Amino acid sequence: MLLAAARDDIRAAHGRIAPFVRRTPVVRAPDGAFGHAGPVSLKLEFLQHAGSFKPRGAFNTLLSQPIPAAGVAAASGGNHGAAVAYAARQLGVRARIFVPEISAPAKIAVIRAHGAEVVIGGARYADAQEACDAYVADSGALRVHPFDADTTIIGQGTVGLEWEDEAPDLETVLVAVGGGGLIAGIGAWWRGRVKVVGVEPEGSRALHAALLAGGPVDVPVDSIAADSLGARNVGGRVYAVCREAVDHVALVSDDAIRKAQEILWRDWRMAVEPGGAAALAALLSGAYRPRPGERVGVLLCGANVDLARLAELAS
Repeated sequence: MLLAAARDDIRAAHGRIAPFVRRTPVVRAPDGAFGHAGPVSLKLEFLQHAGSFKPRGAFNTLLSQPIPAAGVAAASGGNHGAAVAYAARQLGVRARIFVPEISAPAKIAVIRAHGAEVVIGGARYADAQEACDAYVADSGALRVHPFDADTTIIGQGTVGLEWEDEAPDLETVLVAVGGGGLIAGIGAWWRGRVKVVGVEPEGSRALHAALLAGGPVDVPVDSIAADSLGARNVGGRVYAVCREAVDHVALVSDDAIRKAQEILWRDWRMAVEPGGAAALAALLSGAYRPRPGERVGVLLCGANVDLARLAELAS
């Protein structure tokens, strides 16, 4: 992916996928909200089809190339699989989704509800990816990568395009990072114009480690948000974009993520999964400290939450 052409590619992708995705709203919180002495806007991407931002990259991939007779396949902790299943159903394509054992039952249920075949592919995400790759090699199915592919990154970048239309005065945006396709796309859109800050759990920091090491490296994964922010390695394409387009990565604790979920439900009646609340956790916990008056945007990116567990947090 050429960063110099990324904005044009993102505009083209937006036109391609617009008939199939929701243009999710932006809510402006009052000054002083979330402990920040300045304006905060929330991009409500958790309201997207299938419960996360992921359909953008899935549709862009499926609409950008021929689909083989074997259909499509993906490995996923849940949200990517749900998005690929949703996109495949809308386009009349077969889909097989490989998930790890740690995937939340709520997310597996969403995948099945969209008509895809679900295969348990091992204990962790990396195991599911290996199982998916073996199936693709044997069947000829199209692999839809959750993050480290140009069509995925460009598709996710349409979040930034829409966000800028609704909130053109932003100075900083906070974006949760799993495999990094979302922040790479948003970073490619805003590079050099808005500060893009990644947010990762302390126990799952693939992009943070890559930026420190000067390239992608494997990291251990242990976090409440591992089913959505649990990639072991960001991959070369994501790293190449993020080293140019991401200011830095803030790390947040699982407790901070739980607190963000609780506040979003208690005060805003927004049911957001752990990974979807991670970016707000950085603002609430002080992992990212904006200067007074700084215009900050926070991406809430996933809603496939166990409602019973959320009720326990808020009780």
